[in-house]
Amino acid sequence: MQPSDRSCEPDAHPYSRLPELPELAARAEARLPAPPDDAACFALWRKYGMLPNVERHSRMVAQVATALARRTAARGLPVRVDAVRASALLHDLAKTYCLLHGGSHAQLGASWVLAETRHYGIARGVLLHVHWPWTVPEGPGICALPFFVIYADKRVRHDACVTLEERFEDLLARYGRDERARAGIRAAHEQALAIERALAAQLGWDLHEDTFDCRGLVQ
Repeated sequence: MQPSDRSCEPDAHPYSRLPELPELAARAEARLPAPPDDAACFALWRKYGMLPNVERHSRMVAQVATALARRTAARGLPVRVDAVRASALLHDLAKTYCLLHGGSHAQLGASWVLAETRHYGIARGVLLHVHWPWTVPEGPGICALPFFVIYADKRVRHDACVTLEERFEDLLARYGRDERARAGIRAAHEQALAIERALAAQLGWDLHEDTFDCRGLVQ
């Protein structure tokens, strides 16, 4: 039996029935410890045996998420850029383990990150980076850590920044084993497009054509 990561499938999110409580989450985050810096995140990569290709992917996701967070801060909206960056660097912490042994890398990774950092906001970004189980917000509420990590992850194929269409074509080719899996991937694509539209509207930024690395338009 081949190892697999089932986190793209639609039933991989049992917490979708839980209520989203942004005000309580914001209050809790205000009391959190300082986020780990890059060196501390890289140390966790080594501790949990992250594969080199997953490291490269995580670096690029962090680059995109950090750019979004900095743009948000520049527009006067509240955001912890260091927390966004740490969550993006750690979003695939359990990917290597789950590729070998199965399970949800988002759920396992979130538990590892919470145990290591004691930072619920960063762990929440890891937990939700595959799928946002509630309605995507319109307005300033979209400019929050989980959406930066979700969107950044959906814009990076392996270690290259691509369009959402290219990213999801790749996901369908690699994980679309049956109609159920393909339906989950298509639903995730629609959600990513909604997040892109909402972020672009709030940040005044044509995200679709930006590679976030000073190389110009997506090819």
